[in-house]
Amino acid sequence: MRRIIDVCMTVCLLCLMAYQVTGEVLHEWIGMGMTVLVIAHQILNRKWYSAIFKGKYNPYRTMTTAVNILLLLSFVMTALSGMSMSAHAVPFMYGMAPVSLARKMHLAMSHWSFVLMGLHLGLHLPVMTAKMKLEGKTRTIVTAGFCCIAVVGLILFVRSGWTDYMFFRAAFAFLDYEKAGVLVFIENLLMLLFWAFIGDRAAVLCKK
Repeated sequence: MRRIIDVCMTVCLLCLMAYQVTGEVLHEWIGMGMTVLVIAHQILNRKWYSAIFKGKYNPYRTMTTAVNILLLLSFVMTALSGMSMSAHAVPFMYGMAPVSLARKMHLAMSHWSFVLMGLHLGLHLPVMTAKMKLEGKTRTIVTAGFCCIAVVGLILFVRSGWTDYMFFRAAFAFLDYEKAGVLVFIENLLMLLFWAFIGDRAAVLCKK
């Protein structure tokens, strides 16, 4: 169930970051679906929260805990700021916060959620792929391929201007409505894989 929810959350995230493809109405309803999935994810992982102040913290546990908490906070801020601007899914919450503030907060937190989600996935990749028993040349080839994909994702991320959104330097997202929808999803996926690669390498380094 956890894996299914993780996959659904990742798909929803990619759809939410493709606003120019989904449009406003669908974007809001996907956002509500994402909120439900996040809540379900937290319920399924309640034992993790009950153990957060127990046991020793090695570098890997420290990093995963920090990323998980920051990701949850960014999801909450993204959801609340989005609901404050909702005109379709939850219109009764419109104006809960000043729209100008909510717009800027939603823009920043949604992009932080994207980056942290990538890191979150990457930090868990070593555990998820352990059963595949990749060794020797096979492991080297897979890692090299992942690295090449990550480089493309890095280039796209640098060119996207997302850092302006993340650090509150822009109040509006500049979207290319002429770009093919499939290309938008592919580029977003490549950028997500870049951050997953960073998380994966960080996990390997911490465990060593």
